[in-house]
Amino acid sequence: MINHNYCVILAGGGGSRFWPVSRENRPKQFLDLTTSGKSLLRMTYDRMSRIIPAENILVVTIDKYADLIRKEIPELEDRNLLLEPFGKHTAPSIAFASYKLLRRDPEAVMISTPADHVIENVHLFEQTIENALDYAADKNVLITLGIVPTSAEANFGYIQMADSEIRMGEPVKVKTFTEKPDAELADVFFKSGEFLWNSGIFIWKVEAIKNALETLAPEVTCLWKGWDRILNTEGERKFLEKIYSDSPTLSIDYAVMEKSDNVWVYPASFKWADIINWDSFCEYASKADKDGNVLKINGKQIIKKTGDTIVYSGGKDKLIAIKGLKDFIVIDTDDVLMICPKDDKSFSDFNSELAMPEFEKYR
Repeated sequence: MINHNYCVILAGGGGSRFWPVSRENRPKQFLDLTTSGKSLLRMTYDRMSRIIPAENILVVTIDKYADLIRKEIPELEDRNLLLEPFGKHTAPSIAFASYKLLRRDPEAVMISTPADHVIENVHLFEQTIENALDYAADKNVLITLGIVPTSAEANFGYIQMADSEIRMGEPVKVKTFTEKPDAELADVFFKSGEFLWNSGIFIWKVEAIKNALETLAPEVTCLWKGWDRILNTEGERKFLEKIYSDSPTLSIDYAVMEKSDNVWVYPASFKWADIINWDSFCEYASKADKDGNVLKINGKQIIKKTGDTIVYSGGKDKLIAIKGLKDFIVIDTDDVLMICPKDDKSFSDFNSELAMPEFEKYR
């Protein structure tokens, strides 16, 4: 019996907010940022392979990460590694994956997921995905997973439900999408009971998302004219280079989800986090000690009179000695030592400076 369920893992992002651990040549999806001993990408692949057959799992990334993908997932079939010439955000990536899947299986149902999420309650996650896949297979709807919020989190996007009563296991029509709000608005959303966190995980028939893209984002899909003749031929590479050179940079949220009147949200209650910066790493990816410190140190340590501080060091033969810090980030790599207050402004200042030519080798 043919399995028409597929997973597309989006793994082309840069992860600059995790500098200096995340670099242009090795972004955060390839890093071990949790206590699992695995990269975020490997964790995503292993999680999805419990639901989707390995031969039906695809990874979309940009050319320069191809070797990193093969190292992290050596069992990935060559035809399941989709290489973009360069990144243009998620709408072109999903268009690429959709057209490739339609060449393979016109009845395909796709789950699209980022490569850098942390998910607990794996059994509940599996059950949720399987139910959503079954729902999408019978209807031409666009489904997004919405996480029932546990706090007024300003680092996540929000989805407003048309019906404020959450019925677990049953999709709800979407009313609005909101990008990351400020803390005050996040608190309003949380207390209203009408909003879910936007997970960025989508489920749909491939034909349904293809049609939605062609209707709502023609500036993307017009470039793919002739895809059914050219994909999987010797002319594919040149075809992709032309498309990506001319394509706008668009997220699937902006290109389709925020415009469509055919979007439903499937409420989910498994523990989920998008590890987008050092603050979210501190809160979701690792456990704090009694002083609120999050320590990921491979070598030895002497930490005294220090609180609410992130310390990350990969050196196995290095002693990390710290005393008297409060609300700081200390990141020690082979070629960069970063010490700064644990606030977005201080960290952003470093990222701005990295644009200078003399710091190119450290990006």
